[in-house]
Amino acid sequence: MQTLEEVSENNGGDELTENGSLWDQVTEIVKFSGPAVGLWICGPLMSLIDTAVVGQGSSTELAALGPGTVFCDYTSYLFMFLSIATSNLVATSLARQDKSEVQHQISTLLFVGLACGFFMLFFTKCYGRWALTAFTGAKNTEIITAANTYVQIRGLVWPAWLVGWVAQSASLGMKDSWGPVKALAVASAINGIGDIVLCRFLGFGIAGAAWATMVSQVVAAYMMIEALNKKGYNGFAISIPSRNEFLQIFTLAAPAFVAILSKIVFYALLVYFATAMGTKAVAAHQVMIQLYCICAVWGEPLSQTAQSFMPELIYGANRSLSKVRELLKSLVIIGALSGLILGSIGTLLPWLFPKIFSSDPEVIHEMQKVLIPFFIALCAAPPINCLEGTLMAGRDLKFLSISMSGIACSCTLLLLGLSRSGYGLSGCWFGLVAFQLVYSL
Repeated sequence: MQTLEEVSENNGGDELTENGSLWDQVTEIVKFSGPAVGLWICGPLMSLIDTAVVGQGSSTELAALGPGTVFCDYTSYLFMFLSIATSNLVATSLARQDKSEVQHQISTLLFVGLACGFFMLFFTKCYGRWALTAFTGAKNTEIITAANTYVQIRGLVWPAWLVGWVAQSASLGMKDSWGPVKALAVASAINGIGDIVLCRFLGFGIAGAAWATMVSQVVAAYMMIEALNKKGYNGFAISIPSRNEFLQIFTLAAPAFVAILSKIVFYALLVYFATAMGTKAVAAHQVMIQLYCICAVWGEPLSQTAQSFMPELIYGANRSLSKVRELLKSLVIIGALSGLILGSIGTLLPWLFPKIFSSDPEVIHEMQKVLIPFFIALCAAPPINCLEGTLMAGRDLKFLSISMSGIACSCTLLLLGLSRSGYGLSGCWFGLVAFQLVYSL
């Protein structure tokens, strides 16, 4: 397989880089990644809305959202390999100008997404409470019961969720970010209105938040498929992949899965260590980690830009390593500026307006103890996303998986040491900073 170093220095290239000017490149990146922000912000935004609404009613249910969202949101990130494989395969097929191949790639990946969705539906139904108990500890009965209610309701959407994810990634591989973002804008509105009505007015608490999120995700999945249909492809056509096709998907997906799993396990361990510090600490961590996620995902469109545009420069007819480097330079510059802005805004919210998330003074105190590492972590996230997306576009996933798993193991030991040394929630967040900085190197 061809690597970035083997790409020839040919003339020509993609619309994103042919203008030559750094400013032109930045403008084109913003045109694509600007709308794509909505795609990445939707999931964390839904969980943050749940957090804000539920937190006004019960600290126990707010704490329960910690393991509940870990199970739903973090587990969903395990299937990011579907997004990576879809974007890469679709973008590469489009570079070859083979529309029938694009349709076939979409159909086989829709089957994989649907199969994974039904597997997760079964797992949630049969083993959801067991997983939550293992994660939070058997003594936290109230938290487990509330979290299981949330998980079981949201688990109903797994098949539609993953099918919609494949459809979204196919659109991004076609360099279209507007179609999917419209779907998720509608979904976010449904989730917000549903949370307010079901939780605040009807008093359903954490169950109401789960129903609102679940319905919004079904609507989003349907609209994602419709957006794909409008491009001339059949988003409802599902095809079982052949052995060779499955191996092709597996070659891309397996290393990506290992890298994503390593990252998810580390983030889940942050919640695990916070849970051991008591209800107030885990409630504060739930607020901060959701706020971190909703800010950090603003850097994900930069990764997606690399995955959508670089395959043509690497594998297309007009390949050019110099233009890949130019694009990466532009992405990193935007990423650094984005990190500084996001870090500043994200830190000001819990510092100056903490009662947006909780009225409990103990929870607020725990939140404000971690503001310094929280700021550093947010600043570092977007530039790292740029580098990660470039590796994915170049299919250098073996290196990505090995480095990520090794760093996750090392930083887990650091996290364990900080926790046992009595650093509390601050130790968890400094552990996250160490994880990011080592990974970026």
